[in-house]
Amino acid sequence: QIQLVESGGGLVQAGGSLRLSCAASGRTFDYYDMGWFRQAPGKEREFVAAISWSGVTISYANAVKGRFTISRDNAKNTVYLQMNSLKPEDTAVYFCARGARRPVPLRVAETYYDYWGQGTQVTVSS
Repeated sequence: QIQLVESGGGLVQAGGSLRLSCAASGRTFDYYDMGWFRQAPGKEREFVAAISWSGVTISYANAVKGRFTISRDNAKNTVYLQMNSLKPEDTAVYFCARGARRPVPLRVAETYYDYWGQGTQVTVSS
């Protein structure tokens, strides 16, 4: 059973930064793409960023492009989301998820992600 545990969320003022981490159990972390999604109150969960198993291919939602950076450390079974220039509209619960197994192309649709963390709350005050 794969477990994903997010951390790093919190309360920050607009313009500030946070770094989310997602630690994964299991020995095949580097076989899989990883993604970050978020869900704001009253809204559907949406894609934020994804990174391929090798770290070479990355995709971002337009809303976060230029402000957020996804990265991974396969030796530590961890994926990160560095969030800069945060805005109140970034307030949401952030989830990490395991994507497709290599070597398929990087995908961003939720249907391709099978294991999910419990989420970490990010609140950005204005």
